[in-house]
Amino acid sequence: MTDKRYTFLDLKTVNSPFAKKIDEALLRVTASGRYIGGPEVESFEAELADLCGAKYCVGVANGLDALRLILRAYIESGAMKPGDEIIVPANTYIASVLAVSDNGLTPVFAEPDPKTMNLDTSRLDEYLTPKTRGVMTVHLYGRTCFDDALQAFANKYNLKIIEDNAQAIGATTADGTRITGSLGDAAAFSFYPTKNIGALGDAGAVTTSDPELASAVRAIANYGSDRRYHNIYIGLNSRLDPIQAAVLRVKLPHVDEESSSRRRIAAVYDSKITNPTVVKPMFTDNNSMVWHQYVLRTEQRDKFRQYMSDNGVMTDVLYPTAPFDQPCYADKYNPECPVAREIARTVVCLPISRCTSESDAGKIADIINHYNPGEQ
Repeated sequence: MTDKRYTFLDLKTVNSPFAKKIDEALLRVTASGRYIGGPEVESFEAELADLCGAKYCVGVANGLDALRLILRAYIESGAMKPGDEIIVPANTYIASVLAVSDNGLTPVFAEPDPKTMNLDTSRLDEYLTPKTRGVMTVHLYGRTCFDDALQAFANKYNLKIIEDNAQAIGATTADGTRITGSLGDAAAFSFYPTKNIGALGDAGAVTTSDPELASAVRAIANYGSDRRYHNIYIGLNSRLDPIQAAVLRVKLPHVDEESSSRRRIAAVYDSKITNPTVVKPMFTDNNSMVWHQYVLRTEQRDKFRQYMSDNGVMTDVLYPTAPFDQPCYADKYNPECPVAREIARTVVCLPISRCTSESDAGKIADIINHYNPGEQ
């Protein structure tokens, strides 16, 4: 037992280094008189596109809408139609799947690689059917999921690659030459407050180098209109709020700083945790991992989490249930995905945000090393 408390995440602490500039940004928006669209949104879009190496960025209301809008735009263009199939990782957050089914498309659940917990690109041929039209690659927990096998598969069968980049802003390919958000045909971002770069509420974006896709996404997100009172699609209302855009503009230049901090904490965990009853995530010291989460696996998760809590360490579980096992999908899909189910049963996340110092990480590792699941 310990009196020291190690917080998993506290958003006030996370945002405190930016507090003065965020206040200034908020006042700038309120003084501008532009509360929908305008220069804050346009500037943020340009800055995010530049960061990712994409030609276009469209700010939208949230990460789920970003995915929904990409797929909807492909349907409107004729690249996809309801009933077509999209390969998705079987262990992703449910938003990835909701975007597929919401568009009348069919998710095909693909097993992850147990080492990376990302989509196993060596097995993609197993999930191919005549109805396959795309692959949604999810950079889960901040680890880039993109390689030559994925690109070759998409090229061979003329498939779209949609990046779910909700958790990996700033991550790169293993060789460091390309960055998430410009790897596939289009990418979806979430700036939910808990993300590495988070807004003060919901916010999202789509990046792409396809001008037709960008134009369609922008129109569909704005009631389907390409100009005022001229609606070319049966659209939605999913626009990025200029207040959130202004806040994100404060934080966006600090992506590398945020990633570096998380990499240092992950390196401490990797070097200090030696308990054989937990499985550490595959460690990389390059920029292909931005450590949105540091995810262990352990057989007796509830016991482990209780032990950690008793010793002052808050943990979390992302995600305890595979999406196809959620009540909304359980009667529709029952894929053979033992790896995804095993991951869901055993994962547990350690603190890794600005709330955690490298010293804290070393002490948390020591607490883990004293864990004995055989003790009551």
